[in-house]
Amino acid sequence: MGPHIGKFMIVAGITLLVLGVILTFAKNFPLGRLPGDIHIQRENFSFFFPVTTSIIISVILTLVFFFLGKR
Repeated sequence: MGPHIGKFMIVAGITLLVLGVILTFAKNFPLGRLPGDIHIQRENFSFFFPVTTSIIISVILTLVFFFLGKR
């Protein structure tokens, strides 16, 4: 396995910690309610798929891992 798994776990932990702090303290954090997020609600059925939120999180994580992976 080596040191690469250790670096990944540290970065993943820091990322989750930062995200947790943001979600805990940001009252009006718009993730999950952005334009493009699909929300269908019927009488006995509710469906939610955060398309735009998923894309934004993916881009942010891609940039974080890209810059942390450079030597």
